[in-house]
Amino acid sequence: MDNIKAKLQQIKENNLYRKIKYLNKPQDKYTTINKKKALLMSSNNYLGLCNNEGVKKSAIESINKYGLGSGGSRLTTGSYDLHKKLEEKIAKFKGYEDAIIFNTGYMANIGVISAICDEDYYIFSDELNHASIIDGCRLSKGKTIVYKHNDIKDLTNKINEINPKHGIIVTDSVFSMDGDICKLDEIVKIAKKHNLISIVDDAHATGVIGKTGRGSSEYFNIKPDITIGTLSKAIGSEGGFVCASNDIIDYLRNKSRSFIFSTALSPAVIGASIKSFEIIENNPYLVKKLKENVEYLCKVLKNIGFDIDRETPIIPILIGDEKKAIKISESLLKEGIHIPAIRYPTVKKGEAILRVTLMATHDFCDIDLVVKSIKKLI
Repeated sequence: MDNIKAKLQQIKENNLYRKIKYLNKPQDKYTTINKKKALLMSSNNYLGLCNNEGVKKSAIESINKYGLGSGGSRLTTGSYDLHKKLEEKIAKFKGYEDAIIFNTGYMANIGVISAICDEDYYIFSDELNHASIIDGCRLSKGKTIVYKHNDIKDLTNKINEINPKHGIIVTDSVFSMDGDICKLDEIVKIAKKHNLISIVDDAHATGVIGKTGRGSSEYFNIKPDITIGTLSKAIGSEGGFVCASNDIIDYLRNKSRSFIFSTALSPAVIGASIKSFEIIENNPYLVKKLKENVEYLCKVLKNIGFDIDRETPIIPILIGDEKKAIKISESLLKEGIHIPAIRYPTVKKGEAILRVTLMATHDFCDIDLVVKSIKKLI
């Protein structure tokens, strides 16, 4: 216990200590944090569907019909017709033959990479990939080669140097902290040239990029072999998914440990997710409004000296010093604006950021208020 206490103290001294903030109301643009009203500028609820009336109604109807829990894993008693319906909807939405649902996006990444990559595989992974991809690489038996962030030349050089017989290239499509977009078109071409499996994590792209919010494949008009995603961000629910060919999905059903050994997602979650996809398909203005908010925030941030150009709702404002970032975040919360200070190990030491994330439900007045407050504090 003394050792743990000492490590905890070190975390505090390095300004890396984190406290949980508790919300008392839904994830709308205005919520209540620690019993205080706050403008929420840090949620991954990009399209505002977490508290959508139609989505909530679908969840309630699913509970009334199927009950609350699923009662078992998907391969025992946990599979409902709702699960199949959602998988079919996701596959069609993403343009693939088939799809499989996982309990989280994290479990989807570790489940796919560890199931596919045995001792003969090489894994080429972007250095800024999400922790779930990194952990999937660690849990697999493959050899991981990290290439420089979004650096196609470095990726190509490392593939040519090794010339692997079996391997994968795995990357985030939209990177969760920087908000930039991978060069998926080039990655897929390289993968095909070298007979490698291309895998993209569309967690922050689904419902966000592409003309109708279908993600990186629509944005680039090219499809990787496997697209992984989450239901917990723009979809407003929870869970993860994988889209691929019939053979790959069938293989994952039989080999992915995080799928096989997990109790299935509850009917309420599945019902809500189905409704969210229907809303995105039938209401293109949501994706359009989100894009307009992103363009406007980048414009007004440039007016106060931040040259930030993004196509996604993740806007990192570089502060650098961890202590300063915490102080600014706390001051903003006192003014009724919640923007977290993101620090190591999520980002590099000395590169702390304020991570702003926009929702389609924000308006330009909300954005003006935030930028005015940031300018005053920085």
